Amino acid sequence: MHSSIESNTILNRLPKHLLQFIKPQNYEDYSAIDQAVWRYVMRKNVDFLKTVAHESYIEGLKQTGISIDSIPNMYGMNRILQDIGWAAVAVDGFIPPNAFMEFQAYNVLVIASDIRQLEHIEYTPAPDIIHEGAGHAPIIANPEYAEYLRRFGEIGCKAISSAKDYELYEAVRHLSIIKEAPSSNEADIVSVEKKVEDLQNNMGEPSEMALIRNLHWWTVEYGLIGTLENPKIYGAGLLSSIGESAWCMTDAVKKLPYHIEATFKNFDITKPQPQLFVTPDFAHLSLVLEAFANTMALRKGGLIGINKLIQSKALGTIELSTGLQISGVFTKVIEDHGNPIYFQTTGKTALAYREKELVGHGTNTHGKGFGSPVGKLKGINLAIEDMSPRDLSAYHIYEEKTVTLEFEGGITVSGEIITGKRNLQGKIILISFKNCTVKRDNTVLFKPEWGIFDMAVGKHIVSAFSGPADLNSFDLITHVPSSKTIHIKKTSEQLKLEMLYGQVRDYREGKNKTISRTKVLEQLMDEFPNDWLLPVELYELAFIGNETKLCDAILNHLETIKQSKPEVGRLIDDGLGIITDTSKAIDNL
Repeated sequence: MHSSIESNTILNRLPKHLLQFIKPQNYEDYSAIDQAVWRYVMRKNVDFLKTVAHESYIEGLKQTGISIDSIPNMYGMNRILQDIGWAAVAVDGFIPPNAFMEFQAYNVLVIASDIRQLEHIEYTPAPDIIHEGAGHAPIIANPEYAEYLRRFGEIGCKAISSAKDYELYEAVRHLSIIKEAPSSNEADIVSVEKKVEDLQNNMGEPSEMALIRNLHWWTVEYGLIGTLENPKIYGAGLLSSIGESAWCMTDAVKKLPYHIEATFKNFDITKPQPQLFVTPDFAHLSLVLEAFANTMALRKGGLIGINKLIQSKALGTIELSTGLQISGVFTKVIEDHGNPIYFQTTGKTALAYREKELVGHGTNTHGKGFGSPVGKLKGINLAIEDMSPRDLSAYHIYEEKTVTLEFEGGITVSGEIITGKRNLQGKIILISFKNCTVKRDNTVLFKPEWGIFDMAVGKHIVSAFSGPADLNSFDLITHVPSSKTIHIKKTSEQLKLEMLYGQVRDYREGKNKTISRTKVLEQLMDEFPNDWLLPVELYELAFIGNETKLCDAILNHLETIKQSKPEVGRLIDDGLGIITDTSKAIDNL
C-alpha cells in the first residue's frame, strides 16, 4: 500500500490489484475556500436533510466522524469507521465499475478526495469528497444497509461487462473531469457530452454490468425509502446535492415503487433525475438484488454465460460442475442443441479449484490458451465426474491407458492418459493426456505436437463471471486511466482570495482574533466583488457578535452581488437563512 496511506485491519485485507487505485488524500492541499464550500454544503444539507433524510443519516454523521465545519480527514474517518467494520480510501475520480464494487465487497468506501469548485457548489458530475464522504459514509452506520452495500459489491464485481462498457466509463470519467476543471471551454464540454450521449444510445444489448449499475444508481446513489406519499432520502447522490435533495421532494420528480424493473431504467449522470424509486425498507433492496443475481451468468452459467464472456473480450472465469474453474479470455464455444460442448480461451489461462490455483496449472503452463470438451460421454449415463474408481477402470479411464473418449455433441479425445486430479470430495476434475488429438468431425481442436492436453472434467458450466478465480493467477495491476483530474496552477489573485478565506476561518476557530473583518470585507468589495460565500461567512460572525453596522454593510454588498449575479441569489439567501433562523441552529448535531 502507498506509504503515505495509514492502513488498518480492514484495509489490510484488500487484494494487491485494488491498491493501484488508491492515492494519498493530501489533506494540506485543501484550501480555505474548499473548507468553506464543504461547510456551506454541510450546513445547508443538514439543515434540510434532518427532516427529509432517512433517520440513519444524522446519527450516521456522528458515528462516522464527519464534521460539519471541516472536510473529513481520511485517517480520522478510518479510525471511527473501523468500529462499524468499514474503512475508506481516497481515489482520483471515477474508477472502473468492477473495481469500485470490489472495494465495497471488502467493506471499503471509495472516496474521491477532490472537492467541487465554488462555481459547482450545488452539483458536480464528478465524484468528490462531499458526495462520497457526506453522502455514502453516514448511511453505512445502519447495519442493514451496510450489509446490502457489501453484498452489492460482492455480486456486482462479478458482473460481466461488454467491450463498450469500458469505453463509456472512460468517456464519462473524461466528461466529469473537464466539467469540473476551471480551465475547460464550453466547446470541449459539448463535444464530450455528445460522445457520451452517442455511446449511451448505441450500447446494444445491455451487459450485466450496465444493468447492475442501474440498480446501484437507483438505490445507492439516488434511492428513496418509505412510502410514495412520504419518502425519505438515503441515496448518496441526493444526500450530497443541495439542489437535487430539495428538488427530488417536489411533485416535479415522479416517485415509483422500487422493483427489479429498475434494472432496465437507464440514467444520465449529467442531468437531474426525472424519476426516482422508493423502497419500502432496506430489506427490500436485498430481495431485488438477489432476484437480479439469479439472472446473472454467475448463477446461471451455461451457453449464455460463456457467450457473455466471449462478448466481453475481457478476463473472466467459468466454473464447471466439478468445481474446476478456468480463467482467461474466452474466444470460442462450440454448441450442440443449445448446450456448450467445447470452449476455448486465447492467451494466458489459469485453472483453479475453490478460488485457489491448481499447482502446475497457472499461466506459465497455459500461456497460449486452454480448450476442453464439457458434458457427458456419448451412450453412458454416468458422467466422468460421478464415476467411482471402479467405474473409471471399467471405461479404461486410468493412467497409462490409451483411450478414445467420445462426448455427446461429437467431440472426441484420443490419447494416452498420464494422470488426473481430484477435488476434495474425490471426484476427478482434470485428466492429462499425451499424444492426444481432439476433434469434432473433421475439425481438429488439439494436435499431439502441441504437447500435453489437459482435459477439464465437468458435465455442466454452472457459473460464469468477470475476473479470475484466483486473484494471484494474473497480473491485474494494469489500469492506466485515459484522463486524470486536472489541477491548474493557481493565480496570484486566487491565492490572495484563499488567504482572505483563511483569515476568516482562523478568526472563527479562535486561532487569530486580531483580524479586522471590516478590512477583509473592504478588500473583498474592492478586489473580489463577485465572491459571495466569504461575505456570507463574515455575516455569520457579525450576526453572532451583534455587530449591526458590519451586518448591514455585508447585507448591502450581498444585495449588490445578487443584482449582478442573480444565479447565486438563492445560494446567498439560503446561507443567510441558516444563520438568522435560530430555530435551525445546527452547530451541534
